[in-house]
Amino acid sequence: MDIRNIAIIAHVDHGKTTLVDQLLRQSGSFREHQQVAERAMDRNDLERERGITILAKCTSVMWKTTRINIIDTPGHADFGGEVERILNMVDGAIVLVDAAEGVLPQTKFVVGKALARGIRPIVVVNKVDRQDARSDEVHTEVFDLFAALDADDNQLDFPMLYASGRQGWADETMDGPRQNLDAMFDLVIRHVPAPTVKPDAPFAMVASILDYDNFLGRVLTGRIEQGTARVNMPLKVMRSDGTVVETGRLTKLMSFRGLDRIPVEEAQAGDIIAVAGLTDGTIPDTVCSPEQAKPLEATPVDPPTLAMTFRINDGPLAGREGKKVTSRQIRERLYRETEGNVAIKVTDSNESDAFEVAGRGELQLGVLIEQMRREGFELAIGRPRVLTRANPETGDREEPMEDVLCDVDEPYSGIVVDKISQRKGELQDMRPSGGGKVRLTFRMPSRGLIGYHGEFLTDTRGTGIMNRIFAGYAPWKGPIQGRRNGSLISTEGGEAIHYALFYIQERGTLFVNPGDKVYEGLILGEHSRGSDLDVNPIKEKKLTNVRAAGKDDAMLLIPPRRMSLEQAIAYIEDDELVEVTPGAIRLRKRYLDPNERKRAERKSDSAAA
Repeated sequence: MDIRNIAIIAHVDHGKTTLVDQLLRQSGSFREHQQVAERAMDRNDLERERGITILAKCTSVMWKTTRINIIDTPGHADFGGEVERILNMVDGAIVLVDAAEGVLPQTKFVVGKALARGIRPIVVVNKVDRQDARSDEVHTEVFDLFAALDADDNQLDFPMLYASGRQGWADETMDGPRQNLDAMFDLVIRHVPAPTVKPDAPFAMVASILDYDNFLGRVLTGRIEQGTARVNMPLKVMRSDGTVVETGRLTKLMSFRGLDRIPVEEAQAGDIIAVAGLTDGTIPDTVCSPEQAKPLEATPVDPPTLAMTFRINDGPLAGREGKKVTSRQIRERLYRETEGNVAIKVTDSNESDAFEVAGRGELQLGVLIEQMRREGFELAIGRPRVLTRANPETGDREEPMEDVLCDVDEPYSGIVVDKISQRKGELQDMRPSGGGKVRLTFRMPSRGLIGYHGEFLTDTRGTGIMNRIFAGYAPWKGPIQGRRNGSLISTEGGEAIHYALFYIQERGTLFVNPGDKVYEGLILGEHSRGSDLDVNPIKEKKLTNVRAAGKDDAMLLIPPRRMSLEQAIAYIEDDELVEVTPGAIRLRKRYLDPNERKRAERKSDSAAA
């Protein structure tokens, strides 16, 4: 059978998953009148809630006599590890670019990886029906991007389509019939080469995706590079250094048909398959016949740039809302995550009952924490910190840098440049992007971005868009000023009282409501000054026989500031933690006792001196 393997890659929210929906629908993968959820490939609850793709997923369609295996990839830079490894499975790529937003950082990141592997992409300018579409300019931007990424002449001569994924059409010209996606299907078959494989060699494939199935257990997905896979054939699993980690049998072999994985008896070289029955095989191991002598080559993944400390929840409310609270349970869950997510690294911390978890960014680690809390875990999370390295030649300290692209209304460009400059960012480009907006491009340390996104939205009145991408390492830029305000810290435990909170709110911004559970060392709010302030949130009004009519009615509380998980993680300082449970997200001091806090502060001051 004729086979084509392609990936759909783009920046977040440029319409990849919606386009895949239409490809499935128009290829006949859905039965007539079959009810299918919008963005059918985003099956994870978090993906549906956030409107983003987190996990790479495989699907398959038939077009005429050709099977087209399609991989839908994440568009956010934090999930770049998912994208890097699946490029090993494909021979072509559809690069989707928004007709209004144009080329954004994640487009650059993924296209660079694809071009380096020799892939000749198809460019699709999507959402050309937008009122602010600028399709011809975007075409030029894409060409400039390819040239900047050292594309060869064949790659620069890319075919191009204009499309609307939501309306389900693609044409080679702007004034085409706008009826269906036939032009895209035909172009994929013409332009993307069939997989180059060795059909007569022993069976071998590189595991590129790992997931869990309630009935099948661990399922490894990859492309057959050589030979034929058959049910019940003997297998071995090799690491990249040639070490054999497991032997067994291929108990379950599955191929992709539309949204489903269906059992098959055998599969040929070039096809993308899923295998079950292996207990130790993981990414990027080689799954092969016993006679295969050495492992297949696998693309290395960029290292993590950000780390957090995951601890057991040792607060006074521990164990009341979650069922999984021990360090053993947390450890097992974190190490299980590293098997399927190659961009995350877990190590045991020097502290007891704590683990160092490193990843690509706040969003990626925030998604992991959110998944764990939904599974019943209770955790205490430390402040994110960047992972530095020593320069291989000079030995100088280097830190991760990011390219940051901001689209803001012209009146707000000054404050954005000022704030990012304070965080050691350097302005590299500034140009109008139409509609009264300015596009600002910066190069800045990753640590300067921790906690900045919320401030950026406030400064731009919610209208600014900020995108970021890892840009390599550079010499350490020196200290960056952190949060300027101190915390309002509870001195007592119990339930917060309306009367007490009314007088506390004069000192700053509250994070809690009356009736919320509080304890000693809990952060109740943000102090209006730079120092921490101890307050009593359960102080009640002293009752007397004298009442002033209507006095209590005037005690109105300002609604508290509620933070999302990512906002809370970015907000805390080094001496603070985020307590995460299935029922709540709380901020607290690392040392709940005020005397312990003072001792720790003196110790850190003497160490700094």
